[in-house]
Amino acid sequence: QEGKLLVRLFGRDGPLSSTVWEDASVRSGWVEGVHSMMHHLPALHFLCNGGGIDVIFTLQGDPSLFVASAAGQLLVHVLTFSVESETTKPLGTKDCDWPACAQMIIKHIEDSLRSSSASHIQQSLKLLSSLFRSCHATWTEVLWLGIEKQIESFLTEETVQVQHMLANLLLNMSWSPVFHESEGNFWPLVTSALEHLAPVQAGPLAVGILRLYKSPQDVRIQALTVLLQPMECILRAASQPPEYAGLLDESVGDLTTVESLLSSKSSCASLLCQTLARLEELLSLMRSPIDLPYTSLLRSLTAILQFCNGFLRPASPLGSTISRILINCFRVQRSALDVLAALAEQKCCDTVMGSVFDVLLAYLESPNTSCTVLKKTFQATSKWLVSLQELSCSNSQWQQAEKILEDVFLVLQKHLCSPSWEVRDSSLEFLTTLIKYLRDQDEFRQSLLSSEVPRLTESLLEDPESYVRASAVTAVGYLAFITYFAPESPVTGNQSNKENTVAKLQEILSTDPEGFPRRAVISIFIKWLRQGCTGQLEDTEQFVSRVIQTVQRDLDWEVRLGGLELVEIFCSQTICQLGLRKCPYAPVSSAVPSSIHQNESLQVFCRANLFSFLYRSLCDCDKPIGQRACDILLSLRCSFYPTSTLKDSQETGDSPSGQGLAWLRRTLRQGSLAQNFPTDGSNGVDFQDPENMIIALGTIEFEDLHDELNRCSDHVEKSPQSLLQDILATVGTVEENEVDCY
Repeated sequence: QEGKLLVRLFGRDGPLSSTVWEDASVRSGWVEGVHSMMHHLPALHFLCNGGGIDVIFTLQGDPSLFVASAAGQLLVHVLTFSVESETTKPLGTKDCDWPACAQMIIKHIEDSLRSSSASHIQQSLKLLSSLFRSCHATWTEVLWLGIEKQIESFLTEETVQVQHMLANLLLNMSWSPVFHESEGNFWPLVTSALEHLAPVQAGPLAVGILRLYKSPQDVRIQALTVLLQPMECILRAASQPPEYAGLLDESVGDLTTVESLLSSKSSCASLLCQTLARLEELLSLMRSPIDLPYTSLLRSLTAILQFCNGFLRPASPLGSTISRILINCFRVQRSALDVLAALAEQKCCDTVMGSVFDVLLAYLESPNTSCTVLKKTFQATSKWLVSLQELSCSNSQWQQAEKILEDVFLVLQKHLCSPSWEVRDSSLEFLTTLIKYLRDQDEFRQSLLSSEVPRLTESLLEDPESYVRASAVTAVGYLAFITYFAPESPVTGNQSNKENTVAKLQEILSTDPEGFPRRAVISIFIKWLRQGCTGQLEDTEQFVSRVIQTVQRDLDWEVRLGGLELVEIFCSQTICQLGLRKCPYAPVSSAVPSSIHQNESLQVFCRANLFSFLYRSLCDCDKPIGQRACDILLSLRCSFYPTSTLKDSQETGDSPSGQGLAWLRRTLRQGSLAQNFPTDGSNGVDFQDPENMIIALGTIEFEDLHDELNRCSDHVEKSPQSLLQDILATVGTVEENEVDCY
């Protein structure tokens, strides 16, 4: 059958002779079909002897990019399969050493590279790039030795424009271990490419080389030179003669090409954005294999930012041209600020920190700074403030830090009152970040509390924009760590102010019409509880009880899910405090919990209405809610029932084993969780009766409920039939509702 299929694929009466072949999807399907068969040698031989390989060569130039790409991948697969399945000894440069099918493909590559057709040359370069990227066998070096001279000629060939493909080819080869210790001319060719290719084409190759740990030192130096040339030109353009040492040695070579690109309005911003993006990529590496000249790089970055906002008056003609081009260029500003933020993590930039903050403050204060650039400025400023606090050790540095913080909070006050909601929102996010990382620093706390920022932040809880209200909630929540929850809070009327803040946030949780602020409130409450900021157990019990009574009525499932997380933390902390179970970081005790501790914990949970919230969440229409509630109930059962006692309880008790969510929903409506469970006298389950709740924990098969929740069909597929199945499952009584439902 496969032989007949091969005849149909490659024979004279195959798809090539059919008008169907005009459809790109047919050609794509043909390539895919051939690809799937290339794991048998007979199919390989049939392909090469039956003319199929010529079809693939033709499809490399298909007008459909998808078909052309698939054809190239197929040729790589055929070549690799041919060599690896039909050779038993190392290959040499002689044609007779290679399998017949591999010879055909290699000859096609060589002929295409020597042709005068730019499209054929490009197809072969793409094929080679794909081959060297996917295959790192030693025979690939033998193949390379036969074509490297032709490849090298393209670097200086002006009639064939394939330089960008050459850079991609060399980059893929540089990552192959085969060429790390190559005896050929590979690394000199890379160096030559870095010298001859245009900056835009050489940039990606330079970054790829610098990310390698095993590339030769001279190649790395050349790659770094290519990458830093635009930044060096900026430094030289900023002042003439240069006030400081440059990024590169004076003898690095001619910068005329780069200067010409920077002098052109059509290429200046693009070149700088590409260069800055590559620098950020290098700086983002966990272990950078290259030591960048950070101080000079910072000076170049600040010069770019000053060119963009018009604060730099260059003395050189090149600087004047660049300044006119870059004025208010938002994309260059954003890219430069990203790199500036990344450089804050380097611990060798303290000598230029003052000038960095001068530029950042100028951007924060300027009315011409756009919303998106301001957000980037806030992000860079927060990182540099953290770096400043880590470096501040001498008196002069402390004074500098205090002055900078004072200036930052002055400008932040202005932005918190901005008519633009995006600016108000970014300002609140900036404040939250600062508190998160600097709240333990005395200078920071003093500067913050002596400003109008806390008052203005609290006023934004009533902002007309929901995004701003949500950010204000988060900022107020973090401010509380300084104003109310610190061991020695400097705020007068601490307790009453704290209660007022909590009351305001609870009001937002219960009344705000938008979901974002309510989600922010529950997130802050979770953070407070997790860090033990809600007081003694009695206070925390009342706090949690009020929160879940509000949350359980919320229509936003993420708010309800946050309420469950709050309950989970409260349960864990209560159980640990009462000695029912050791804290998570301590070894787990196998001792049976005492009845005194059990009763005390149960009474706390019942008074706080936890069980009511958990059991009703178990039946929630949103599956993540039910799953989380089930996990919490399983955890509680493990705390109150060690494995042995649980087994005894289920063997002797009245267990609702095998019942699912439909049963649980009915029992909640009918008034008891299992037969003979007490109710509260009003046809409802008495969730505040500890005896009732301990029986329920020991008898309900939560594992089965957990499995049922995980099998909900809407998680696997979202279709009308799936939705109807879920509706019927929720209703529980299929016979009564099936017709109406459908």
